[in-house]
Parts: sequence; C-alpha cells; structure tokens
Amino acid sequence: MMNIAIEKMTEAHIPHLAVIEKQCFSTPWSENALSKELTNPHARFFVCLKDDAVCGYIGAHNVVGEVYITNVAVSPEYRGQGMGAMLVGFLKEYSKAENADFITLEVRKSNSVAISLYDKMGFKVVGERKGFYENPKEDAILMTIGEL
Repeated sequence: MMNIAIEKMTEAHIPHLAVIEKQCFSTPWSENALSKELTNPHARFFVCLKDDAVCGYIGAHNVVGEVYITNVAVSPEYRGQGMGAMLVGFLKEYSKAENADFITLEVRKSNSVAISLYDKMGFKVVGERKGFYENPKEDAILMTIGEL
C-alpha cells in the first residue's frame, strides 16, 4: 500500500523540486529561487510525498487574502495518480483556513490537462494574458476560484 502525504516545503526538499521544475517547465525555478520562498512570509509551498519520495509540489503567495498560485508540478513518473488534484485541493483548504478571499493562477493556453484539472477543482476562466509565457511564446489563461 502506498503512503501519500502533503507537507510544508523544507530545505531538504529543494534539490528534488529543482529536478521536477526542470522536468516540467521550459523556464524552471532554480534551487536558489525555491530556497528564497522558505523565508518569504507570503509563501505557501507544499510538497507531495509518495512513500517518502518527493513527487510534486504546489507553491503560492497569500497577500492580504489574495492567493496567487505560482507553481504546480508533478514529476512525469507520478502523473495520472491524482497528485495534482490533491495538491490543489490541499492549497484550497489551507487558503480557506487562512480566510483567503480567492485563489488565482495562470496556465499555458495549450496545457489542456492542467486547465481541465483546474476546471474540475472549481476554477473559472476569467481572462487571458497575451504573450505571457516564453520558450515558447504563448498566451496564458487566467483562472480564479472565489468560493473556497
């Protein structure tokens, strides 16, 4: 039986998350950038562990009740097991407990898997950001959930 847990990001998780960043994004966050979030009072970063292996994470900033998701990433070998939904669901509950007003994020227009996940989790498309992403250049879909 597998054991899946979600816990706050620590320094020990950083090297694993940097690898996941490289696997998932064309412009990945560095270990240094991830480490800086440990001392950011607005940062809310959580990792998903499966049998103690780091398999994904979610990062967000909560500024006066407005939560902005910066990153959601699951290592390719662990995709399709519901971990992305677990991470987003966990952040929703955490944000609700902090009395957040809403959660928002951007996602690549071509990332239909992520858009579908966010839609299932209650996020609604509220706009588009032209040319938001680099490598390759692409528009972003802006999604928000206000009913936590």
